[in-house]
Amino acid sequence: MFGLGITELVIILVIVVVMFGASKLPQIGKGVGEAITNFKNATSDVTDNLSDSKTEK
Repeated sequence: MFGLGITELVIILVIVVVMFGASKLPQIGKGVGEAITNFKNATSDVTDNLSDSKTEK
């Protein structure tokens, strides 16, 4: 996974907790999850529009 091991992931998690605090982590996770969902929906819409425009020609 991108050359990251368990040790590196734990260090990154500790840094994030120190920077934002444990109380902000659920909000950050929710925001990232919503961003990923919106990105997937947008790419799906673009793909559908492209395939529809190809079939109409």
